[in-house]
Order: sequence, then structure tokens, then C-alpha cells
Amino acid sequence: MTDTPEALPPEGEPAATGPTRAGFVALIGEPNAGKSTLLNRMVGAKVSIVTHKVQTTRARIRGVAMAGQTQIVFVDTPGIFRPRRRLDRAMVTAAWGGAADADIIILLIEAHRGLTEGAKAIIASLKEHGVRQPVALAINKIDKVKAETLLALAEEANAAWPFAETFMISAEKGYGVEGLRNWLQGVLPENPWYYPEDQIADLPMRQIAAEITREKLTLRLHEELPYQLTVETEKWEDRKDGSTRIDQVIYVSREGHKGIVLGKGGETIKAISTAARAEMSEFLGRTVHLFLVVKVRPNWLDEAERYSEMGLDFKDGESRGNA
Repeated sequence: MTDTPEALPPEGEPAATGPTRAGFVALIGEPNAGKSTLLNRMVGAKVSIVTHKVQTTRARIRGVAMAGQTQIVFVDTPGIFRPRRRLDRAMVTAAWGGAADADIIILLIEAHRGLTEGAKAIIASLKEHGVRQPVALAINKIDKVKAETLLALAEEANAAWPFAETFMISAEKGYGVEGLRNWLQGVLPENPWYYPEDQIADLPMRQIAAEITREKLTLRLHEELPYQLTVETEKWEDRKDGSTRIDQVIYVSREGHKGIVLGKGGETIKAISTAARAEMSEFLGRTVHLFLVVKVRPNWLDEAERYSEMGLDFKDGESRGNA
């Protein structure tokens, strides 16, 4: 392989002449397939939550990458899985909505897991949804299997769906990613750019800050508190000294969850706050003063306002049979 594992630069070599291109690229796949990792590497900065936990991406997160005269707007969708709760249904609907709106779809599957029942279900849904956009296959985590396994997997997947192209990548280490980016650079339509050249995401900073804190909570709490919490940025104050004060609320479903988040003597919440504050400071390029409070809202999973804060449509969570 010719690709190196270094992070891709946020901007490719500009073309001397020629029209500008721009388009939306939806990343779909099962939870934990590596969509957020690929998005962050393509953009050259962390704009999407990345953990070892599944179903961590809740909203469609757009990251913007430049490749020569082409602006690639990535839509990192929630993982597609069989929904059980209102939140699950809203997430899956958001994922298919992101795919429907895109110029190109990239399906990520994990090399070491192969063509799972979940991946087969996604391919079947591509057919059911009547997808007409080009769909590329990205076999991720290629460093975990042998070459012959990769070739057999690619053949099996392409027999199930006529993929426009197949890429062997490691989103985490960077292998094969530049080849994928170069392909996108050439196939996206001629369009003016949708965003300023130096913009890397279209999420409001308040929501990015909330995602950073939620990631630290997910990493710290492991299995203790799976997905019964959400984070909202209540206040944002840019101070005269160049620093920023951010006040956030962590909503949990039960009183017992509050104690888990706080930890003994407040140890857990302090560690989460320190880690989140450091990342926010690095991301914003300024000192951040972060203040976290934990509140119990037993029915937050059924409150429309909470869904709006996550960038999801509350109505999409209504039960309408299988998504």
C-alpha cells in the first residue's frame, strides 16, 4: 500500500484551473463500523464523537473536507440497526434521511466481521429504499485480516450489490483513505462550494461542545450507564479576556444514574470535566471554563425538546413498523 498512516491534510493540492465541485457523501453502516473515525480523518480534525461504544453518533454530523477544487461534505449518520425505542427509531430515520439527501453513499463494513446479518440488512434496505445514487463499499479495519480474506469479502459484497467502487481502508491508521478521497474528488458534481473553504463542520459550536462532553461520559462510564443520558449546552459566554465559559447540563433518566455520573466525592464528574475542557480548549484554540451539572429527567427520552438539541426529529421516533 502506498498510503501512509498520517492524518490527511484539511486541504488537498489545489488545481491550477478548472471548475469547482461540491457534493454530499453519506457514510452508512452498522454501529461501530468506523464512520466517525473516517469522517474525522477525512476532515483532518475531530468533528464527530468516536468511542468503542456502539450507537454513539445520534445526529447527522456534517464534516467538510477540501480536495483540490472539490469540497466534500461528509454526512456521518447514526449507525443503522434494528430500532427498539423512540430514540433508536429517530436515529435510524436520520441515517436513511442522510443517505437519501446525498450525492454518493459509502457503506462501511468491518473486515474482521465480514458481511454480517446487519450489513446484509442494510444492503436489502438500499434496494427497498430504491437508492439510485452511486454506492461505494469501504471495507474498514483491513489491518485485522489477511489479504485473501479481504478479496473474498469484496467479492461476496459486490455480488450482493453493484458497488460503484470498492476500497480497502483503515480509517484509524489512514491506509487507503487517500485513494477514497481522490475518487470522491473526481466523481462529485460540478457545483459552487457550499461552505467557506476553512469551515470544517456545520454543527453549531454549542452542539459540538455537548458532543465532546458526551464522548467523555461514554468513555468513562463504560457499561454502567449505556445510553440513558444526554448533554445540552445551556450557556455560552465569550469573555473579554479571550476565554469562553460553557455551562452544560447532563440529563439522566434515574436518580441512581446521577450518583454514577458524579462518582464518589464527585471524582467521576471532575475527571469528565477535565478531559472535556481540555479537548474544547484545543478545538477552540482558547481557554475554556467548563461547568457541568447533572439533572434527573425521568422522561427525557420522550421530550421533543431533547431531540431538537440532538439534531433529531421527535416525530421520527414514532413507531411505524420496521425502519
